[in-house]
Amino acid sequence: QVQLVESGGGLVQAGDSLKLSCAASGRTFSSYTMAWFRQAPGKERAFVAAFRWSSGRTYYADSVKGRFTISRDNAKNTVYLQMNSLKPEDTAVYYCAADQKDSVAVTLRYAYDYWGQGTQVTVSS
Repeated sequence: QVQLVESGGGLVQAGDSLKLSCAASGRTFSSYTMAWFRQAPGKERAFVAAFRWSSGRTYYADSVKGRFTISRDNAKNTVYLQMNSLKPEDTAVYYCAADQKDSVAVTLRYAYDYWGQGTQVTVSS
């Protein structure tokens, strides 16, 4: 029902910034929990950030707190991930995800109903 398309990835140097976008189509998602996950080669897909509408809160992995910010523009059906002070360990494919069920398990992969195809972020040292 919902299609998600990520964009904005690329190759940057350590300390640089990137802003990722995730555009949704097919249904409105103004009340959905929206999240970003990332997956490095050989690693599990890991939680990065989420916004849960019902709680009005944002959630961040400890590894990105203070550096990454999740935001959304409901008029554009788009969610963003602003990434500052990037580190080589941030290198991964970044995926956006959406949950229409309002699960409390915002950090877990199984909570999400819809996934994008991912966008590559590479941070050189």
